[in-house]
Amino acid sequence: MERTDIITVFLWNLRIDEPIVSLTDFIVSLVCFISFWKLHKQGKTNRSTTLFKFYFLTMGVATMFGGIFGHMFLYALSMSWKLPGWIVSMFSIMLIERAAINHTRILFNEKIIKTLQIINIVELTTFMFLSIYFLNFFYVEFHTGYGLMFVVLGLEGYLYYKTKNEASKFILIGIGIAAVAALFFMNHWAIHPWFNHIAASHTLMAVAAYFFYVGASEVDLTVVKDSVQA
Repeated sequence: MERTDIITVFLWNLRIDEPIVSLTDFIVSLVCFISFWKLHKQGKTNRSTTLFKFYFLTMGVATMFGGIFGHMFLYALSMSWKLPGWIVSMFSIMLIERAAINHTRILFNEKIIKTLQIINIVELTTFMFLSIYFLNFFYVEFHTGYGLMFVVLGLEGYLYYKTKNEASKFILIGIGIAAVAALFFMNHWAIHPWFNHIAASHTLMAVAAYFFYVGASEVDLTVVKDSVQA
């Protein structure tokens, strides 16, 4: 069903749909790209930090695609043009899941880590296929919710419970903010017709990304805690 609440502006003769929604997409992209660069400049080489770093890079690309193809110029394109942003964002969620999996090497043995990594690939493949086949954003949302609210929250929450890990603390704060963003999106809580539920959700996602960055910058696997049986 075609939406009837889309705000349209014209820049000279160029039509731009949902300008504030697109702008907030670009704000998320900016936070992610800056986070990627700052993590890169830290020079840490552990696997978890590297995965977090590329999570930010891919999420920045995904939200930029979303702003351009999914909102600003979708009127001139088909729905399939949403797929680049969807696919890259799903790959991005896979990366932050794997970052959390690798972060829990502090606690878990290699057999558990390998099992979680295999499940991670099966999950990504399944939801990516469903999203492409049905061309339905629901599967992208579900994958994001599962990845953040179940996998990352579960692993980082357990790690924080066991070790009071500083990185996990900030990642958990970011997940809490991301959960509020999801509530705005799902319940269509709009502050203003121009600043609708999508723009509000994007703004909170940018804040969540900042806390993910703070957490990622604190990751340190060089000092491993005493072995704790999972």
